[in-house]
Amino acid sequence: MTLATLTTFFGWMTVLNIGFLTITALILLAGREKLAALHGGMFNMETGEVKKSYFNYIATYKILTFVFCLTPYVALKLM
Repeated sequence: MTLATLTTFFGWMTVLNIGFLTITALILLAGREKLAALHGGMFNMETGEVKKSYFNYIATYKILTFVFCLTPYVALKLM
């Protein structure tokens, strides 16, 4: 596998993950109350707990995307 192939792979992986993160965040922001009620009923949780779980999910996904997708891409571009 060449350096150019790896750079392209990590670049597209970053784009796809950031796109998924953006779409997920927009969906959760647009339908926060309905989704919180739905998921609260499904998992027997309070609405406030569900909203905190949404925040934790988005924050964790963003950190993982930056660490495992964006950082290797930037490192490969700098080489």
